[in-house]
Amino acid sequence: MSEKSTAKKRITSDSRSTRTTQPKPLVQLRDIKKYFPIGGGIPIIQKRQYVKAVDGVDLAIARGETLSVVGESGSGKTTLGRVTLGLQKATAGEIWFDGKRLTDRSSEERRKLRRQMQIVFQDPFGSLNPRLPVGDQIEEGLVAHNLGTSSQRRKRMHQALELVGLPAEYAVRYPHEFSGGQRQRVGIARALALDPDFIVLDEPVSALDVSIQSQVLNLLTDLRDKHGLTYMFISHNLDVVGYFADRVAVMYLGKIVELGPVDRVFTKPQHPYTVALISAVPKVEAHDLKDRLILEGEIPSPINPPSGCRFRTRCWLREQLGNPERCATEEPKLVATLRDPSVSVACHFPLEDGAAATTRSGRAEISRAAKAVRSAKRAPKSALKSTPKSKRSATTAKARRGA
Repeated sequence: MSEKSTAKKRITSDSRSTRTTQPKPLVQLRDIKKYFPIGGGIPIIQKRQYVKAVDGVDLAIARGETLSVVGESGSGKTTLGRVTLGLQKATAGEIWFDGKRLTDRSSEERRKLRRQMQIVFQDPFGSLNPRLPVGDQIEEGLVAHNLGTSSQRRKRMHQALELVGLPAEYAVRYPHEFSGGQRQRVGIARALALDPDFIVLDEPVSALDVSIQSQVLNLLTDLRDKHGLTYMFISHNLDVVGYFADRVAVMYLGKIVELGPVDRVFTKPQHPYTVALISAVPKVEAHDLKDRLILEGEIPSPINPPSGCRFRTRCWLREQLGNPERCATEEPKLVATLRDPSVSVACHFPLEDGAAATTRSGRAEISRAAKAVRSAKRAPKSALKSTPKSKRSATTAKARRGA
């Protein structure tokens, strides 16, 4: 029995807790970088500049797993997905797929591997050719890879349409004759026609109505559970990510700042940027608007990112800690934390209870504890000796919980 069929049997549609994935990664990214050169200027006089869209990303996605990539616009999410598929060539780093390093493969071997890696684009209308019936567009991949006879390709195209809940007779229709949700289903059918193992979903529901979003997400969930598909799910919507993904990678300015299981990252975030993203999610129930943590300023330019921690210029936690110099001089590494080894964080001062920091009162408590620690460090030794030991210990412990 093949590895793929074994994976399909292991996966169930009950829930995230019962659905298992194989420990061996299907996709691995090692120190991936993607720089875009900026034109203009005099090369001899002016040093050439680059937009550092992705700058040193390490990821591993297990077979049958859904990894979501979240972050603000301009953080490098879409570029990372395109580089993973080979749609854009990486400036540096290694991409491994199913145990094979893609950079070692010839163009013909990479072309064959692309059958196993597909993408669903964000815009369901812009990604389809308005002058071709959708059936012909679904068949294009089969023709490009010279799969089967004409009648076999037609049959497979009809099966792909039915797999996403569209009648086979819709194959003769043009994209403008479909609704937004139906067009996105056509895009999914086009990706599924080649029987891939790995699909990059680049914000596949962001352009759809809420009711249609749930239909498309449920369809993607069913397809994953039935066929053992592996997803990289790029999204801005944290509620959708919490429902759909197994793990989440939070990106900021071309780097991953927090990585771990969705339930742990969203309930106990440890990076101050993750806290800000969760705090900004609109809530239906009544709540204090002052609880919302709004980051000041725009995301810095990827041409010349800040030294040290890239988030330090907008970091609310750094201000409360008294702007420690380490944040500006030393770049934090993405490492597993002692508080939760399943979560990796790139921060010098990871939060123990980031969920509390999503409220105004929680941030105020962290600020008070940090001030107490700074005051204790500045106080003379004689003053510290006059303070009861139990009180000093309580103040220090309180600050550590906050930062």
